[in-house]
Amino acid sequence: MDADVTIHDRDRNAEGRPENARPRDRFGAPLPRDAVDEMPDRVDPEVVCTSVDQAVRTARELFDAERFFEAHEFFEWAWKGPVTEDADRPFFKGLAQLAVGYTHTQRGNAAGATTLLQRGIDALEPFGPARHGIDVDRAAADGRRFLADLATTAPSPDLSFPRLPVAGGTAGAD
Repeated sequence: MDADVTIHDRDRNAEGRPENARPRDRFGAPLPRDAVDEMPDRVDPEVVCTSVDQAVRTARELFDAERFFEAHEFFEWAWKGPVTEDADRPFFKGLAQLAVGYTHTQRGNAAGATTLLQRGIDALEPFGPARHGIDVDRAAADGRRFLADLATTAPSPDLSFPRLPVAGGTAGAD
């Protein structure tokens, strides 16, 4: 090995998998290690979730509070988690992608926002009209409208974001 090459230790979780322990900005982007964490209340879904329903409830609350990065983490837990039915995995992947699309919008990343919103919409559409208490048809329609607006508006955290619509009710209701 070349003596000039520096090997950086990666942050690892309890299972030894790579995990980023750096502080994050309010939209989930990693900050320098010595920066102030702007997400001090962030909760790891692997620590608190024991059911898909619990992950969905938490993700919906975070989504409706425009904490899309954190919502995506809960949807991702449901997508990849140990208690999820295989038939539901693509649904939760779509919700995670939708949330990440809104995250990229908040971060000002037009290309990432457009790509992930479209992937999320495409992944959700087969699961309509509703699944796991979410009005899937309306979530996809809201995403399409938002995506159309992004074609003429710069991505920004100051935009008006949709809430996650509840099946049989209004967005954000239980």
